[in-house]
Amino acid sequence: MRIHYALKRDDDAPLVLAIGVFDGMHRGHQDIARKTRELRKPGWSAGVLTFSNHPSAFLRPGTEPPLISTPEERVDLLARAGYEECFFVPFDAAVANQTPDEFLKKTLIENLGARGVAVGRTFRFGHGREGDAALMERVLQENGVAFSPVEIAADENGERISSTRIRKLIADGDVQGADRLLGHAYELRGKVMAGAGRGHGLGFPTANLAVPEKLLPRDGVYSGVARHEGRDYATLVSIGTNPTFDGKARTVEAWLRDFHETIYGHELALRDLCFVREQRKFASSDELLSQMEDDARAVPYPAFG
Repeated sequence: MRIHYALKRDDDAPLVLAIGVFDGMHRGHQDIARKTRELRKPGWSAGVLTFSNHPSAFLRPGTEPPLISTPEERVDLLARAGYEECFFVPFDAAVANQTPDEFLKKTLIENLGARGVAVGRTFRFGHGREGDAALMERVLQENGVAFSPVEIAADENGERISSTRIRKLIADGDVQGADRLLGHAYELRGKVMAGAGRGHGLGFPTANLAVPEKLLPRDGVYSGVARHEGRDYATLVSIGTNPTFDGKARTVEAWLRDFHETIYGHELALRDLCFVREQRKFASSDELLSQMEDDARAVPYPAFG
């Protein structure tokens, strides 16, 4: 996938374009990706216009939601969805101050050469969010551009799938519920850093992840799967402040079953997280060790393949 860092393009191939933040790239976002591919004709390119920051970070600083996926993860998810080009730009004054007409005619049609556009039915755009799907449809069709508003996705119970709902599930520790709405696994991905070494002393050496700048599940212990260099391992993940040792900083630590390598500086990806128990302060290291042994027995051996 080619990545553009400005709202301009030097390719003459007609472009069909999806527009949105796409945080988490959930099942509703995947519907938009499918519709974008359906609009594409032979020789055309499928692209996506998204933002390197959440629009609320510019419009209402301090009110922006924590992200489900980091910008790097989001780009990966967009590429997996089949987009061939990504316009990955900051949401700033140049974007926010455009009138709906300027955004449609100058940015989409003139600068990007859009011949088809797909957005969610509730999409708003332009200065003051004055533009909506109805206006977009009228202006684009007047200019010979195909338009496809995509209906809001719902789960098996008819409830709307949204990034806001998924954030709440993750924050509550229901990562499995979030995964169902995402249509893929929420991941914690980062480099392994040196820690305090307490796990090694207890016989449970842990990999300490550099905490990614994204929404973390609630503090607690989780079972899950860790991927290192293309191989999966059953894992226990501790998220929190290590209350037994009076910790202050929030950390992410993973114990990998049947793994005995030193991997400082390597990347580790954690997924398929399932809440096991709350974090709590133990009276002694022996009591903590006994609980960790119980936790380890609770981790199933996944059917990898």
